[in-house]
Amino acid sequence: MPGALSGLKVLDLSRVLAGPWAGQMLADLGADVVKVERPGSGDDTRAWGPPYLKDADGRDTSEAAYFLCANRNKRSIAIDFTQPEGQQQVRELAARADVLIENFKVGGLAAYGLDHVSLQALNPRLIYCSVTGFGQDGPYSRRAGYDFMIQGLGGLMSVTGRADGEQGAGPVKVGVALTDVLTGLYASNAILAALAERERSGLGQHIDLALLDVQVACLANQALNYLTTGQPPRRLGNAHPNIVPYQDFPTADGDFILTVGNDGQFRKFCEVAGHPEWADDPRFASNAARVAHRAELIPLIRQVTVFRTTAEWVALLEQAGVPCGPINDLAAVFADPQVQARQLKVTLEHPLAGQVDLVANPIRLSRTPAEYRAAPPLLGQHTREVLADWLGA
Repeated sequence: MPGALSGLKVLDLSRVLAGPWAGQMLADLGADVVKVERPGSGDDTRAWGPPYLKDADGRDTSEAAYFLCANRNKRSIAIDFTQPEGQQQVRELAARADVLIENFKVGGLAAYGLDHVSLQALNPRLIYCSVTGFGQDGPYSRRAGYDFMIQGLGGLMSVTGRADGEQGAGPVKVGVALTDVLTGLYASNAILAALAERERSGLGQHIDLALLDVQVACLANQALNYLTTGQPPRRLGNAHPNIVPYQDFPTADGDFILTVGNDGQFRKFCEVAGHPEWADDPRFASNAARVAHRAELIPLIRQVTVFRTTAEWVALLEQAGVPCGPINDLAAVFADPQVQARQLKVTLEHPLAGQVDLVANPIRLSRTPAEYRAAPPLLGQHTREVLADWLGA
């Protein structure tokens, strides 16, 4: 069965992560996504290694693992649009596209006649999605923006890391480029909304997405904690600002995570832990009380959890209906029976390596599921094919 977005033509002029992530999402759902790359070098992330994909003999190929994470199901064409001929080719492709994604600096494509205003004149139905660090206006709009910098500027690092006064205290970035990924998800969502609106109006529109905007929006409850109280949240390590106990605890052989979401779950945990009296203690009987008396409760729990292994705690608490889990490294993640049952690793044929393992799309559509048609492309692999398909050239 054709994919949910089958027949949709997407011109992806973006590179690195946020824009390509949005393009991959659309490609997984069936769109024909054509990635426009610089001849000779291509997307910056092609060189962001090691590690690199290895061939059948265990030797490094030219394909960095970073590039592989965000470019599945796309076709790559190599066009130098700093030259008049390349500019004309991109304009012709854009005239036939439904969507264009780009993440150049504000005004960067205007010099080549590839900005929104210029291409909208050629194709009024075009959905033109611009992804930048700071948006199309405002005092920072001309600045370059990278995920790490935005995590700091946008407040995420102020609530990530060990609490002041603890060993190792200080701000810490999230271990993946989460702001980029979230921006890509917002971008794909905005594109689909614009396409739905186009069904009514017949017109495209310009989407202005900024990493900073997304980062601030995704502060979620932490942002509302501040807006409600006027007090900036502080770093709490792995603890939760609004729920207790909701953090990591030591065990006899490592650590595990306990995520008690309500008073009933807390009572069950206390029974399993051998301290049912905690659930009736006025300091701990309600979540609000536990938050107020966090400093007293957490050491008591830690003194108990160290006497059982992680596996023992997980088994006992799952049986009691108390949410918990281990802290897995990625080897354990991909060996986990639930991850395997959900088939979150997919293997595709690759022209240099023979095969490549990739992470599956988490969207599960019952009639038009995500597709895995092709591995991330080699640089310029489909130039002739795409020009023939789209332009008849």
